[in-house]
Amino acid sequence: MTIARKLQDYIDGEGIAYDTVAHHRTATTSQTAQAAHVPGNRLAKSVVVHHEMGYVLAVVPSTHRIELSTLQDVMNRRLGLASEDEVSSLFADCDIGAVPPIGSAYDVPVILDESLGNASDVYFEGGDHKTLVHVSGPSFRSLMKDAQVARFSHAA
Repeated sequence: MTIARKLQDYIDGEGIAYDTVAHHRTATTSQTAQAAHVPGNRLAKSVVVHHEMGYVLAVVPSTHRIELSTLQDVMNRRLGLASEDEVSSLFADCDIGAVPPIGSAYDVPVILDESLGNASDVYFEGGDHKTLVHVSGPSFRSLMKDAQVARFSHAA
């Protein structure tokens, strides 16, 4: 079980208590939730989008899909999905598709879907495809303190 060094350093620096949940390698967040035996609506999924000024990390429950047009309206920017190369350069210590939602650890702004706002606890990718990080809801909200919060997803 490993979590990305930048992520671990940031969480430790914030004084946040966490534990990790190991699971077999998965390809999608819904498979991850099943493999790790965690509720999908408490597994935060990160999607890197780009705009003319840079990047933003859109964070939604794994049970939801981002409404890109709504997100564009909320941000008042034209958005597109970041390429694998872009994601690799931003999250160099993470596997593709295993990006943690803690953008502050990577100097990437975050927009958080409000549907995650009241979760009692939250799980998220630790940077590889075999480890989830588990934190309390209040700790997750503390880690998301700089995030913009809006509704831009719907249940899949």
